[in-house]
Amino acid sequence: MSRLTDPALTDYDLYLFGEGRHERIYEKLGAHPTSRNGSAGTQFAVWAPNAERVSVVGPFNQWNGNLAVMQPRGSSGIWETFLPGLGEGCEYKYEVRTRQGHLLHKADPYGFAMQLRPDTGSLVASLDDYAWGDEEWMRQRAADDPRRRPISVFEVHLGSWRRPWHERRPPFMNWHEAIEQLIPYVLDLGYTHVELMGVAEHPLDASWGYQVGGYFAATARYGSPREFMQFVDACHRAGIGVILDWVPAHFPRDPHGLAHFDGTALYEHEDPRLGEHRDWGTKVFNYGRHEVRNFLVANAIFWADRYHVDGLRVDAVASMLYLDYSRNEGEWLPNRHGGRENLEAIDFLRQMNDAVHRSFPGFLTIAEESTAFAGVTIPPAHGGLGFNFKWNMGWMNDTLRYFAEDPIHRRYHHNLITFSFVYAWSENFILPISHDEVVHGKRALIAKMPGDEWQRRANFRLLVGYMCAHPGKKLLFMGSEFGQWREWRHDDQLEWSQLQDLAYLGLRDCVREANRLYRALRQLHDLDCESEGFRWLEVNNADESVFAFERRSRPQFGDPPVVCVFNATPVPRNRYPLRVVRAGEYRKLLDTDAAHLGGSGYNRQSSASAREGAGDCVLELDLPPLGALILEGPRS
Repeated sequence: MSRLTDPALTDYDLYLFGEGRHERIYEKLGAHPTSRNGSAGTQFAVWAPNAERVSVVGPFNQWNGNLAVMQPRGSSGIWETFLPGLGEGCEYKYEVRTRQGHLLHKADPYGFAMQLRPDTGSLVASLDDYAWGDEEWMRQRAADDPRRRPISVFEVHLGSWRRPWHERRPPFMNWHEAIEQLIPYVLDLGYTHVELMGVAEHPLDASWGYQVGGYFAATARYGSPREFMQFVDACHRAGIGVILDWVPAHFPRDPHGLAHFDGTALYEHEDPRLGEHRDWGTKVFNYGRHEVRNFLVANAIFWADRYHVDGLRVDAVASMLYLDYSRNEGEWLPNRHGGRENLEAIDFLRQMNDAVHRSFPGFLTIAEESTAFAGVTIPPAHGGLGFNFKWNMGWMNDTLRYFAEDPIHRRYHHNLITFSFVYAWSENFILPISHDEVVHGKRALIAKMPGDEWQRRANFRLLVGYMCAHPGKKLLFMGSEFGQWREWRHDDQLEWSQLQDLAYLGLRDCVREANRLYRALRQLHDLDCESEGFRWLEVNNADESVFAFERRSRPQFGDPPVVCVFNATPVPRNRYPLRVVRAGEYRKLLDTDAAHLGGSGYNRQSSASAREGAGDCVLELDLPPLGALILEGPRS
């Protein structure tokens, strides 16, 4: 049944793959419906250099490894075959006979589709025939500088955002329902992007998608590959970007997966001091092996190429950069220079960022990186890792610690607010309040806030205003936007019933107003990544927990300054004198204490005038309790 005619991989393909530089190797490895000598079928190719024999098995041949034996391609480690009569939807695995005579049944590392768990088979799929309608979006994306544009990300775990009510349905929304429900919701709240957790296939729901079993397979939980394309296309036509969580740091041990793929440590290191993450019970990729590095680089390109996604948020980058990450003495091996840096992982990240940005201008790569590693967002040509943005974990930790303090004690923790501005422009940052902050006993975002229910909501709105005004792009996890009280659960939907209470509708309205203001005001995003767009106006008033700053855009636009003022106590401040640069009328654009948002409505100034004084200008404002004011100043 198996025959090899006109092999799919040329000698040049094999050479590039062996060098780790075949950026679209997914077009050759894996399962591809095609025709050979007039016969329709599927071309299969897999890398298993230490196998004694590899066969394609499935229901079509009763899982008999003697019937569809693949042919080796010289010393490349690649096995190939063409099977006539097999087409899309066909279930298959590779039967790998090791040199010790053991038989392993492995899913296809490059397979474009997989079965829904608990089944683990690969499915033949073609991704070639979708007619995209997002040409204008893609053109504009390539022309934009992401550092200059507003980026406000809504992080979503689709499996728990909203669940179907029909008992006979699977417990997940599908992509069509996400088009009908999620896209309008994101649009209404003013977000620019949606970040999706767990799109690559994964065997365990409770891993949230961070233990990937199918790097090239969009999960079957929510529909087919084509339906995911339709979702991305619909997002783009609605003006929403799509970012995926991507996990090149580690992979699970499942017997059908990458671990000991050909009976040897192929994708991972053999030595557990290099090849295992004990915290997560997973394997570490061997970034020094060319073919493994090629697998991951091509996977990053694949999502941009075949699914038109707009970016990858790269998970657990710190664990990749350091050989001693979460390891005790004696549990790790130093690099060739005796240091703790994982030099091969660093080279991989540089190669990946260079490749994807070269092939897809405007594509975003975002590092979840929690250390002080230098140059995360500097281009590889200048010695950096090459990411567009880095999550600002320091800002997140300090901010949540500050807001958890009782306002009477905040005067002693004023540095938690001011310190982030010491390093705010050392990298290109995103300000994240992600799923990790509202799970595992950390409490929901609003539940972290001190005081009675009114004060908790006021603190929440104050945080929303502060996040909107602080330099850096933004990210908020689903449910936080309306103050969900319960911690996030991956196996249950959000507490939508809370929105029957007008007080929580006010929280969502505040998020909406802040997002729309951030997008509309160039001063709040144009110089997010440069210190010239920021100036302190009030930095030392720790006793009253009042702080204020000015945001600006590049001078060529002639935009007026934007003044951002914060009162982190429940004590209102009448006629608070704020020294500003420019005299004239300052128009109020956002008041997080406004009555229609559920606040007290204390500030009744629609505008305020800054009068010229002796050497400066004074703007007198009535500062609301636990409130933020954002005002646009006069033009010069």
